[in-house]
Amino acid sequence: MNMPFDLLLGRKTFDIWAAFWPQHAEVWPGVNTATKYVASSTMTSHEWQPSVFLNGDVAEKVAKLKQEQGPDLHIWGSGDLLQTLIKHDLVDAFWLMIYPLTLGAGKRLFADGTIPAAFKVTESIVGSNGVIVVNYERAGAITTGTAGL
Repeated sequence: MNMPFDLLLGRKTFDIWAAFWPQHAEVWPGVNTATKYVASSTMTSHEWQPSVFLNGDVAEKVAKLKQEQGPDLHIWGSGDLLQTLIKHDLVDAFWLMIYPLTLGAGKRLFADGTIPAAFKVTESIVGSNGVIVVNYERAGAITTGTAGL
């Protein structure tokens, strides 16, 4: 989180973050200086800068952003936007935080429309409270026919 990054956020997540992070820059300074790319069909500007609003074919616009030079794009929350990115093969890595509880209901990370893709663990840690933080990065073609630990 100390490396340069830009943010890709859905409008609902952006609203939540814009109400909090400008007043808490000391906690995570990079969040305020990062360019915030916001997928929204209703919002076109905001005082939390730098912000760029994406409407229309968001998957196409994100694909173009990924081709440009610049810092990595990070997405936090933004479940609807994430589903769009997964369906269009625009996710290179997942940083998952797995909590030791079940809620019984909620949004699925890998919902209908998820493309088949192989990932490998590149980093992981188990916190003292049981939270597992794991990084999965793309691992090429899917191989089938074997199972093991």
